Amino acid sequence: MRPAGARTFASLYALESFARASVASVIPIQAYEILQSEQAVSLLYTIVALIGLSATLFMPLLIERFSRRWIYTMGVCGLVIGSACFLTQSLPGQMAGMLARVMGASALSITLNLYIMDHIRKADFIQSESLRMAWSTLAWTGGPTLGVFLYTEFGIAAAHGVVALFSLLLLALFWYFRLSDNQLIRPGKTRATNPIASVGRFVKQPRLRLAWVIAFGRSCFWTTFFVYGPILMVATGQGKLAGGLLVSAGNALLFSALIWGWAGKRFGARNTMAICFFAMTAALFVAGFAGEAMPLVTAGFLLVCAFFCIGLDALGSTAFMRAVRAFERPQMTAVYRTYLDLSELLPPLVYSVVLAFFGLGSVFATLGVFCCICGFFTWRYLPKSM
Repeated sequence: MRPAGARTFASLYALESFARASVASVIPIQAYEILQSEQAVSLLYTIVALIGLSATLFMPLLIERFSRRWIYTMGVCGLVIGSACFLTQSLPGQMAGMLARVMGASALSITLNLYIMDHIRKADFIQSESLRMAWSTLAWTGGPTLGVFLYTEFGIAAAHGVVALFSLLLLALFWYFRLSDNQLIRPGKTRATNPIASVGRFVKQPRLRLAWVIAFGRSCFWTTFFVYGPILMVATGQGKLAGGLLVSAGNALLFSALIWGWAGKRFGARNTMAICFFAMTAALFVAGFAGEAMPLVTAGFLLVCAFFCIGLDALGSTAFMRAVRAFERPQMTAVYRTYLDLSELLPPLVYSVVLAFFGLGSVFATLGVFCCICGFFTWRYLPKSM
């Protein structure tokens, strides 16, 4: 078998995306049906993300104890266990399912990033990451709509059964690479350190801090889009399927990752990412102004925002991968990965306060302010050589 390359990781990520995307719109809708309140849904996501953050920080210790291949396997199992919990259609089951998914996604993300940094040259990171995003287009485009369709037409078991199917396929492909004696799967060799000490080491490195801010900013949009986009459609009477279609439409734009990869190489990653943040700011302000009064207009500008956020997806992780030192990759990758947990923790917490005084449109306007701040830091501090 050929050595692991960009297509290897793209194929693994594509299957993982199918497993996660198929219920990306179902979960917030299910939570809204249980709690009947946008504010309560925000608090639920906050609690889950707070617990998931601890799991992420301790992931290097697990990698040291069990090796990467077993942590990856545990991550896939977490997705399956999460879907089983959702079948209870109760608040405890909803929370347990969300926690299992968060922990599973954390394990998959950290281990896959470590494999990528082991096998992809730094000069090829932009091309590799844009290819990985592009290959996941089909999953994130059709998955959310498929999940909502199965949920509304055939019930919750059908929607979450798809997760189990793609998770098993992902696990089989992963171990196929292992059985072929592929270097893709090998035990981690770097000894994990205290998670708190790792955070300190991370914070002391300016380029790692900036890479985290960029990743956190783009992830905040996707959290908002996946959770409050479907809620907007349901709350304004557009229907559950409209929520799934909105998320699918945004994800369909992932094909543009290859275009953004070209733009990053042609005009520089710093310029491209800063423009993306500022364009997102403008689109979010318009979406916030339209709000619940003009839900279709709001949805349209959320899609505009999604297009530019995909540019950050295609280029953003290169800022971290080029800055992290090889000898501390497991620890720094775990700390870097907290951007995803905190993006699921802090925005819903902020939104729960904002929603107590304003309508749903205020969520998007609030995010617009933060994207503007991220754009400034990217333009001001990211090296021109990126």
